[in-house]
Amino acid sequence: MPRKISMTDEQMIEDLRYSFGVEFTAGDVRGYCASRGLSYPTVTRRLEPFKTDRGRWNLEVTQERVEEIERSYQAPAATVIESLESVEKNLIPLKNDTFVSFGNFPDLKKIIQSKMFYPVFITGLSGNGKTFGVEQACAQLGRELIRINFTNETDESDLIGGFRLKANSDGATETVWQDGPVIEALERGAILLCDEIDVADANKILVLQSVMEGNGIFLKKVGRYVKPAPGFNVIATANTKGKGSDDGRFIGTNVLNSAFLDRFAITLEQEYPATAVETKILKGVAKSIGLENSDDFIKQLCDWTYVIRETFYEGGVDEIISTRRLVHILKAYSIFGDKSKSIKYSISGFDDETKQGFLEVYDKIDADFQMTSDDKSNTVDEPLPF
Repeated sequence: MPRKISMTDEQMIEDLRYSFGVEFTAGDVRGYCASRGLSYPTVTRRLEPFKTDRGRWNLEVTQERVEEIERSYQAPAATVIESLESVEKNLIPLKNDTFVSFGNFPDLKKIIQSKMFYPVFITGLSGNGKTFGVEQACAQLGRELIRINFTNETDESDLIGGFRLKANSDGATETVWQDGPVIEALERGAILLCDEIDVADANKILVLQSVMEGNGIFLKKVGRYVKPAPGFNVIATANTKGKGSDDGRFIGTNVLNSAFLDRFAITLEQEYPATAVETKILKGVAKSIGLENSDDFIKQLCDWTYVIRETFYEGGVDEIISTRRLVHILKAYSIFGDKSKSIKYSISGFDDETKQGFLEVYDKIDADFQMTSDDKSNTVDEPLPF
């Protein structure tokens, strides 16, 4: 049974500082309470002045310190790390000569060009150019882009920022506020690219709700309201539609909050490019890596991919060859100069049966392709669904 705390606030804080240092988490506090027979709710209530985020505390963050940091935004000379003056001035992506427009790209480009706040959700299978398309639209329009790669651990402090420790010119450490990527994008009027957003924990990214309304966000820890500059917009990419993965193909994806998804104005469904477009893409890549006289190989790769994708869509196989994987094969070919090795290395991540089936399909398309004796020895007895 937790006992009543007999130590003063000062004694408890010093005890915590001795045990964990300046910063600690809810897990640390729970362990602290368990080892001393204290009540977790009571301890956290007494630590409220030092709370910097959900389940996080910093003993150097006092009310006086917060007011000091808040004043620093009115005085540019103050120590605020990663301010607009210290980050890279130009966040416009570089143009890529191998990029080929297809699918929804023209419409996506019109939305970005309008500079209207019009959130877009882009969904589609992996390796079909969702992120690449957003980057190249910004590159062609000269728009700044700030990209966030979401994980299941991405939380509020990763998005909007938080208090961080920084060594000053005297060598001493101090707690200062650091803007997160969302704040940078808001203030710069940039495109905020939320990449793989369906991997995020829905509860940890609710801070984006107000941002998705186009109304800015209030940073309560520093008493500062950040309004979106003209041109700010949010574009998200995902392998699912935010409803999870029913077939288990995209393990780790989560069901996102319906109210959050409803804030996206439109959803663009990204398909793989048509064979003619994909051929053009691969020819551009081949040229960029010095692959001469590779048109026949590219045609064979695209024919091979077409057969596999059609079989996948009909439910005959569980795996698919993406545009990204075709690029990997071309790059491997530029290194090894060997078709068999390049294809095998690039599809070795599939299970043995799938890999074997894909190799047999390619063997039927390319008369010059020679399967090795090892490949043939692994041939399955059951007929392939191709």
